[in-house]
Amino acid sequence: MNRRRWLIGAVGVATTMLTACGRVGADLSEQARRMSEGLTRRMQRLIVPRDALAPTYSRAEISPDFRPNGSVDPAASDYLALKADGFAGYRLVVDGLVDRPLSLSLADLRARPAQTQITKHDCVEGWTSIAEWTGVRLEALLDEAGLKPDAKYVVFHCFDALDQQEDGERYYESIDMIDARHPQTILAYAMNGETLPVPHGAPLRLRVERQLGYKHAKYIRRIEAVDSFADIGGGKGGYWEDRGYEWYAGI
Repeated sequence: MNRRRWLIGAVGVATTMLTACGRVGADLSEQARRMSEGLTRRMQRLIVPRDALAPTYSRAEISPDFRPNGSVDPAASDYLALKADGFAGYRLVVDGLVDRPLSLSLADLRARPAQTQITKHDCVEGWTSIAEWTGVRLEALLDEAGLKPDAKYVVFHCFDALDQQEDGERYYESIDMIDARHPQTILAYAMNGETLPVPHGAPLRLRVERQLGYKHAKYIRRIEAVDSFADIGGGKGGYWEDRGYEWYAGI
């Protein structure tokens, strides 16, 4: 079954049927979309094993020109100051519903066990590219911080604002604990054997390989464990989700 095609078709039918109902129809259409998203997420969780791996590739299959998605050069002053110093002063904060909050430099992250994987990036716009990513497993950092029992989601707070304004809305994303603890979910600091380039999210980006590209947060400054994201941003779990995208973007 093509899950995404079925979902788009189902939501399209629901939207067409409800359009004539004005504002009530729009509200019901949004409810139908959210219900469909929840259904497809539960079905995929039921059918696909939690540790099922995304396909991996050989170095010969790495794309010669990996197109960067989203922001490519954040304009925020705090990010520019870190970039000017080669990210020597960068600290990744891991906090929220944890017993032992962390503040880690890039050297700290590189000192932890590294994982390298060659995977395909699937963009919601329809293009794909393959690259090699090296970083630290997110699960290892969450275990080090000690998640509290009520932690259900991990929220990634980022340096970039897509409107490139100093006071613009910063990008954020979130995933549940199933994806956070997946063996291929890493915080990457290197790409194709080199230091992660700025257009691809330096100094640190998320690779959550069973999700579409907009879930792969770049320019990460803070990771927050929460029991709900209702009071973060627009309350939908991510920058693009607040603008109508699906929160669950599994592939």
